[in-house]
Amino acid sequence: MNEPVIVLDKLSKNFGDVQAVREISLTITPGTIFGFLGANGAGKTTTMRMLCGLTHPTGGKATISGHDVWQERQLVRAKFG
Repeated sequence: MNEPVIVLDKLSKNFGDVQAVREISLTITPGTIFGFLGANGAGKTTTMRMLCGLTHPTGGKATISGHDVWQERQLVRAKFG
């Protein structure tokens, strides 16, 4: 079995009293084609911003190839773009 490339573990983001993303968890392995669909305001952009290290999550963790995208955002950006 391949090691996961992307892991979201109970990733959450609140803006004041508004829960934009609530405990999303997923694992994406190499070679997987993944679509991210949802209604307007469902949290797609916020989730992608957290995955790119542009927005600090309120809770949970996102990793790319084992690197925490918030704690190691400089390394993640340099290595993965």
